[in-house]
Amino acid sequence: MKKIRKGDEVVVIAGKDKGRKGIVLAVLADRVLVEGVNVIKKHKKASADSAGGIQEKELPIHISNVMLYDKATKRPGRIGFKCTEDGQKHRYFKSTGELIHE
Repeated sequence: MKKIRKGDEVVVIAGKDKGRKGIVLAVLADRVLVEGVNVIKKHKKASADSAGGIQEKELPIHISNVMLYDKATKRPGRIGFKCTEDGQKHRYFKSTGELIHE
């Protein structure tokens, strides 16, 4: 079970986009693709089937450079795992103890 999943709201804690929030679009092996973070401009040459121009796209950043955003405290928080009575494994914020609902 991963600490950060697709659809989570995260905060970048290191790098050129430090402090920015975004939604996780994809989780790769040790990297995450976050909406609106680590955006580059790619110059595309025109071809027969598509027009050229400057396109913006997000590149993945390392998973250690993001933390899950806690809406209760309005700050990034550390994640832990705990098992409930029914035997399910859930993520929770270590600062507040609140379970993260998927």
